Amino acid sequence: MQRMRVVLNAKAGTVRDLGPERVRRTVDGALARHDLDVEVVVEEGEALARAIASAPREGYDTVVVGAGDGTVSYAASVLANTEVTLGVLPLGTMNLLAYDIGLPRDLPGALAALHDARPMRVDVGTLNGRPFHGVSGVGFFSQMALAREQVRERQGRVVGWFLALGKALMRSGRFSLEVEVAGAREPIEAYAALVTVNPFDAPGWHRSRLDGGLLEVLVAEERGTLARLKTGAEVLVNAWRDKPGIHAFTAQRVTIHARRRRAWVATDGEVERETLPLRYAIAPGALKLLVPRDAIQWRTRQSEDVT
Repeated sequence: MQRMRVVLNAKAGTVRDLGPERVRRTVDGALARHDLDVEVVVEEGEALARAIASAPREGYDTVVVGAGDGTVSYAASVLANTEVTLGVLPLGTMNLLAYDIGLPRDLPGALAALHDARPMRVDVGTLNGRPFHGVSGVGFFSQMALAREQVRERQGRVVGWFLALGKALMRSGRFSLEVEVAGAREPIEAYAALVTVNPFDAPGWHRSRLDGGLLEVLVAEERGTLARLKTGAEVLVNAWRDKPGIHAFTAQRVTIHARRRRAWVATDGEVERETLPLRYAIAPGALKLLVPRDAIQWRTRQSEDVT
């Protein structure tokens, strides 16, 4: 019999609003199958991390994480290069990975989609050797993440986003960087750089492929405050890729050099001070991820199989 551990963040808004025991029972009932032994735990902090990290050695075949992108990224780093499958539930603030694979934002809808999801081998990226599942950004993006952390407990999602945007625009400044791909360096006076595991090339911040085997790097030139504001709005709707002043690179390995020794870097929603240069690489097919059957990524794979 297959074994699944579901780890829910006790501090997630849905858990706090409905109550831990009610959510636990709802999740357990929705995911139960005759051939699946499901354990649902509600934890926070270090206990949350331990429940995820211990699952592979305790014999679980699947670990489902109901938390924010940072915790999901931690789970991906634990489960990468193993045969244990990762599932996600959108209980955090941004839920970028859950949204990317088409999981509904409401708990009943997400559970129904997860119940019928299938495992897909997907790529993960690494930053200075540490795995991440989605996006990593410097400059404006790291300042945006820092500002969002400061306002999210006091404001609603939309109002908080615009307040964070304003703070990030004020704090972001010009910095000189060089993007190194295949030994060649391109110098750019920039205010933001974003590295993603496969391009977010489908409308509305979706990736058409999770297994394309490429990193995409998007760098925004420093062109003044108005240009920053415009780009910030375009980032929200993922409409900035082909705009003037945007440099795009794809590769399996990318290194970002800068004159500074350390910088704030936002990776899958978590902001850390990183030592430069920033060395990114992709690990093809390193993670097994539960992806809903109607996700765009399955449709892309099917269309490629037909051709």
